[in-house]
Amino acid sequence: MSAKAKRLFKKLVSYSGLFFFILAAVMLWWQLRDYSFSDIFHALIDIPPVNLIAACIACGLGYLALSLYDYLALRYVGARVSWWKWMMAGMLGFAISNNAGNAVVSGGAIRYRLYTRWRISGGDILKMITFSGFTFFLGFSAIVIAGYFLVPSHILDKSVGASVGINTLFIICTAAVLAYLAVTLFFQKKNIKIGKIKFMVPTTRTALLQILLGATDSILAGMVLYFCLMPFVHIPFGTYIGLFVIAQATGVFSQVPGGIGVFESIFLLALPDTVDKADIFGALLAYRIIYYVLPLIGVGGLFFIYEHWLRTRMKRWLAAAQEKIPHIPTQIKNIKRRKK
Repeated sequence: MSAKAKRLFKKLVSYSGLFFFILAAVMLWWQLRDYSFSDIFHALIDIPPVNLIAACIACGLGYLALSLYDYLALRYVGARVSWWKWMMAGMLGFAISNNAGNAVVSGGAIRYRLYTRWRISGGDILKMITFSGFTFFLGFSAIVIAGYFLVPSHILDKSVGASVGINTLFIICTAAVLAYLAVTLFFQKKNIKIGKIKFMVPTTRTALLQILLGATDSILAGMVLYFCLMPFVHIPFGTYIGLFVIAQATGVFSQVPGGIGVFESIFLLALPDTVDKADIFGALLAYRIIYYVLPLIGVGGLFFIYEHWLRTRMKRWLAAAQEKIPHIPTQIKNIKRRKK
C-alpha cells in the first residue's frame, strides 16, 4: 500500500466515526421523537436506589476485571510492577479509551506514560497493548457466540441489515476464536516477528484465561445496564447479555467514541415496540453515567493525585541534590589529600 493510499485510509477511518455518530443521532431522534426531555428525565430518576447501587457495584467489579488485563499482559512479557500500579494503569487506560474511543491510541498513550516511568520498555508496552487487545476481542467474541444462540431470531428480524450483520459477526468471531486457539495449541511459545518486534505465541492455558477474563468483563459491563433496565423491562438475562454484546460490538466497530448513539440505537431497535422507549433511554443514560463518566472522574482524580505526589517528591530530590552539590568539590579535595 502506497503512502498516499495509507493517508487516505486513515482519513476514511477517522471520518467514519463522524459519519456513524451523525447516523446514530438521526436514528435516536427518530425513535425518541414522540417523547419529551422531561419524560426521559423522569425515567432516569425513577430507577430505584437499590438498582443504582447494584449497578455501581457491578461497575466497580468490571473495572477491577479490566485492570487484570494489564496484570495478564505483564505476565505475558515477563515484567513485574506493584499491584497498585497495574491496577491504576489498567483502570485509567480503559476509563479513557471507553470514553474517547480508539483504544490503542487513547488507552495506549496513558499506559506508555505510566509504564515507561516504571521501567518497562517501549517494545514490551506495545506487546502488552496488543495482548490486551486480543484478550478483549477473545472474551467479546465468546459472548457474541453465546449470544447468537441466546437471542431469539425474531428480535432481529425487524431489520434485514441487522440480521445479516449479526450472522456475519457470528462467523467472524467463531473463526477468530478457533484460529487463535489452534495457533496457541500448535505454535505455543514460538515467536512471530512483526516489524522489529517479536511476539511470543502464548500457551493454550493463557488463551483460555484471556477468553475467561474478557467474557467476565463483558458480563459485568452488561450487568450495569441490566440493573438499570430491570424496573422497566423483563427480559431473560441470557437473551439480554447476547443483545448487549451485539449492541456493544456495533458501537466498537462504528469508531464512534464510546459507541455513543450507535449502542443505544441498536438496543432500542431490538426491544419490543410495546416497551416505553423513554424509560429504556433513561436506563441507558444511567448506564452511561455509571460505567463511563464516574470511573473517568474517580480514576482520573487518583491519577492527578499520583502525578502531584510525584512532582512534589521530585522537587524534594532536586532540593536535596542542590544542597549537596556545593559540598562535593570540597569532599573531592579532602579525598585527594588523604591519598597523598
